[in-house]
Amino acid sequence: MKLSNKAYDILKWVAQILLPALGTLYFAIASIWGLPYAEQIVGTVTAVDAFLGVLLGISAAQYNSLSGKIPKE
Repeated sequence: MKLSNKAYDILKWVAQILLPALGTLYFAIASIWGLPYAEQIVGTVTAVDAFLGVLLGISAAQYNSLSGKIPKE
């Protein structure tokens, strides 16, 4: 799987910032306003986020192994 640096950076931002913030926002608003399916929506967002994180981790590991880079801790 090959991603451009820009695509990787965007997807990483989505996985680390946008999706967790979106899930938290919906859960908070749903409990305040009584919106439906809070657990299901947040669970879905979390599952998509975890899947995206795994794909990005695999992509980073492949890139690092091909370029001889050591991943930063």
